[in-house]
Amino acid sequence: MPTGVAIRDARAQLFDAAERILLRDGPSGLTSRSVTAEAGCAKGVLHRHFADFDGFLAELIEDRIARVEQLGTALRERAGSASVAGNLTEALTEVFETVAVAIVSLVTFRDELRARLRQRRPVGIPILGEATTSIAQYLAAEVATGRVAPSADTGILSATLIGSAHLLFADRTAARPETGAVHAMVTTVLGGALTP
Repeated sequence: MPTGVAIRDARAQLFDAAERILLRDGPSGLTSRSVTAEAGCAKGVLHRHFADFDGFLAELIEDRIARVEQLGTALRERAGSASVAGNLTEALTEVFETVAVAIVSLVTFRDELRARLRQRRPVGIPILGEATTSIAQYLAAEVATGRVAPSADTGILSATLIGSAHLLFADRTAARPETGAVHAMVTTVLGGALTP
């Protein structure tokens, strides 16, 4: 895009461009130049909206965390409907099919970014921590409906589901796992936690 031409919702366009690059090329392919080229705008647009590139990346991660939290709200609202395993399979696929795995590698790849994120979120891995909390809250809601046993440790189940899903989706070069494989993992992890 030529200099001087305004673009609508530049932040969203830059975030979406960065996500596409992360998914396609991984964290090593993510530079301010690659982001602005992917977004089709002048390099100055990024620096007009963000103090520096790590500031941009921190805001990208916060934006994606907000999406995961919205997904968690929608998941809790489904408590008592469809099947527990089906709801979790869909939610885990939505989290990991997009940018969660790439965010983990990005945070690991960039020391300055990790330091900035630790100021806001001193514990856990960004996105995975929020996804774990969302799933634990959903499972607690299902305990209230009677579909998950009251004795179930929702925190351990949630962490196990997130870790197992991360392993299923971690290889960016392979095809995404089949829905059946994700569902089988969910039903195995839930095991005896579901009520008959």
